[in-house]
Amino acid sequence: MPRADRQNDQAFKGVNVLVAITGGIACYKSASLVSRLVQSGASVRVVMTQAATHFVTPLTFRTLTGRSVLTNIWDVDDHPESQHIGLARWCHAMLIAPATADIIAKIASGLTDDLVSLTASALPRSPKITPLLLAPSMNSDMWANPIVQGNLATLREILGAHTVGPDDGWQACRTTGEGRMSEPDAIYDALAKIAAAK
Repeated sequence: MPRADRQNDQAFKGVNVLVAITGGIACYKSASLVSRLVQSGASVRVVMTQAATHFVTPLTFRTLTGRSVLTNIWDVDDHPESQHIGLARWCHAMLIAPATADIIAKIASGLTDDLVSLTASALPRSPKITPLLLAPSMNSDMWANPIVQGNLATLREILGAHTVGPDDGWQACRTTGEGRMSEPDAIYDALAKIAAAK
């Protein structure tokens, strides 16, 4: 393993990472990312939107993390408080990968009708801001939409959210262009930088 990778792996020792999966074909990349985080010593929990479960099953992530996967607001887990509050307080960092145009718009607008947007809205901001990392994934025309870009600007400027990607390349719509979710290694490295500053 290259030295840089070993240093990044050390960044996850004792770190609680909440990985949120939303409904895009890039969901499949998130499985290898979650596996690497677990192997690096991070404590990982996964939440999914209902749309995400059409691409990858919760069982995949439950198997990789050894923990239950929550998929809706009404799921009951091991937190004495509401699940979204418990998860938001538990994590040292939250990653949304893939981050669709829909979830970006919801968080930027304060809409909370699914577990991912609800949990993101509950991330603590004091005494220290819990970092939020977005890995956007969408069609190139959607990515170029000024409303999407405006929503991302809102998240960066008001919430201090971080982003990684997207990349330029082949997309599920059979075209090429910017909007493809970054590869797991790039997302991992971006998250490691955030985790190192916990």
